[in-house]
Amino acid sequence: MEEEFFLVDPVSRAVASLGSRVVARAREVVGDLVSGEFDECQVEVKTPPCREGADLYDELVAVRGAVAAAARAEGLGICASGTPVIGREGPAIVGDHPRYRAGLDQFGALLDGFAICAAHIHVHVPDREVAVLVGNHLRPWLPLLVAMSANSPFLDGRDMGYASWRTVIRGRFPALGAPPYVESLDHYERLTAALQESEAMLDAGIPFWDVRPNPRLPTLEIRVMDVQAQVADTVGLAVLIRALVVTASALVRRGHNGPETCGELVRAAYWRAARDGWSGKGVDALTGRILPCSVQAARLVEHVRPALEEHGDLDRAVGFLRRLAERGCGAQRQRASWHRRAHLADVVDDLERLTSGRRGEPSGGRPSGGVTVRPA
Repeated sequence: MEEEFFLVDPVSRAVASLGSRVVARAREVVGDLVSGEFDECQVEVKTPPCREGADLYDELVAVRGAVAAAARAEGLGICASGTPVIGREGPAIVGDHPRYRAGLDQFGALLDGFAICAAHIHVHVPDREVAVLVGNHLRPWLPLLVAMSANSPFLDGRDMGYASWRTVIRGRFPALGAPPYVESLDHYERLTAALQESEAMLDAGIPFWDVRPNPRLPTLEIRVMDVQAQVADTVGLAVLIRALVVTASALVRRGHNGPETCGELVRAAYWRAARDGWSGKGVDALTGRILPCSVQAARLVEHVRPALEEHGDLDRAVGFLRRLAERGCGAQRQRASWHRRAHLADVVDDLERLTSGRRGEPSGGRPSGGVTVRPA
């Protein structure tokens, strides 16, 4: 697992560009399991490979705790939201990494405001030929994962009218989003090479598609989800995705290369999922039908049930879906925080409490810093 978080000032609740300092502190405890990100207002945490959902849960709690402690030592908190709720004070500072600088040179103003936070899940698929064909099987399910994980309704003090504005931000880039259908690893590599030559892609070895064979690890990396505030939800998504990959891998090995789902239909399903999140209906990219997210999720569980049962993950996956049914996705919870007093500070405070694992009731007593939401 990889998770990205914003650093937030406890008074203004704006994001704070102190990522390098927080990373240096946290590395004294967890080493390379923490790193910087595209913007200095972000940090990224990682876990070692895990076999059991319970182990993944423990690893995430531990590394989040270490980063939260490092942030507190710098007078900050950590916040799991796909976009900055209250924006920043001062200019953006891009992280010191050659790939980030190359991206700025190539894409220019498209990267303005590209401070967004995701959850990335890696599943062990050492055969790259199998991995790229598994991507064909995952394509129709990616919009549902957007809806399940949607956790970015606010941006810089404004309710954007979408459940996952992070998905919308990413959608403005060429060669980013759902991967295309491919017939083979050779087809995949020829396509990425052509996209790099066109300059729509920065590096053919590191495509930014939402499903990709990782260039450095023997894994298939799924990158479509907003970061989740609660560890249990991250793990719920992870076990569902592992089951999807395991199920698809078995199909590929039996000669099924996946459905040639229409790319425009997948794009439409992405957009609908980003707008409505879990609360509404979505486009079933396999059939084009409009179905409640709960119905699509039930179909997903049935599709991957043998893999969930094989790994002992059925109860954890069903528990995640039960929480979605009871209190909605992250976007619904963020808006519920705001509706208590119409203060965006409450949104940030609740997210910080959930992200760092602090116990206690939702905020409602601390001053808001005079911040109010702007309507969509």
